[in-house]
Amino acid sequence: MGKLSIRNLVYYALLIALNVILTRFFSIRIGAAGTEAIRIGFGGYPVILAGIIFGPIAGGIVGAVGDIVGMIISPMGPFMPHFTLVAALTGIIPGLIMMGFKEKEDKTSFWKLLLAIGVGQIVTSVIMTPYFMQSLFSIPMVTTVPGRAITQAIQIPLYAYVTKILASRLSIAFQH
Repeated sequence: MGKLSIRNLVYYALLIALNVILTRFFSIRIGAAGTEAIRIGFGGYPVILAGIIFGPIAGGIVGAVGDIVGMIISPMGPFMPHFTLVAALTGIIPGLIMMGFKEKEDKTSFWKLLLAIGVGQIVTSVIMTPYFMQSLFSIPMVTTVPGRAITQAIQIPLYAYVTKILASRLSIAFQH
C-alpha cells in the first residue's frame, strides 16, 4: 500500500466513488430470492485497479468500503458480510499477484495483468459469489456460474487491456 498520504487517500476515495456509482447506478441488476442474483456492469474494475496500482491492502480497502457504502446508498437485499469479503478480495488477489513482479515493465505486461485479473475474477466472481448465493439464498450454483464465466471471459481481457493502457500512462502508477 505504500505510504498513506493525503494524495493516496484522495485516489482511494475517487476509486470507491467510481466503484459505488458503476456498481449501484450503472449496472444491470437482476433479483432473485429477495436479493441481487446477477449484476452486469463494470463496478469491480476500480477495485481491481486499486489493487494493481496501489497494492493489495488498498485494493481490499477500496473493495470493502465501496461495498459497505454502496449497500448503505442502494441496498438490494440484506447486508451480508460474505459479499464484502468478496469485494475486498477482488482488489487483494490481483494486487498480491502483481506484487510478485518486480520490474515496472512486468506490471504493465498484458499477459501478467491478464493472469492477475483472471485469477482474482475467477476466484471471486465465478466461484465465491455463486457459492455464497447458494449457501445463503439457496440459488443453485449451476444457474449462476455459466453466466458469470461467460461474463468474465469478456471482462478479464478487457480489464487487462484497459489496465495496461492506464498503468503505462498514469503518473501515479507504480510510484510506490
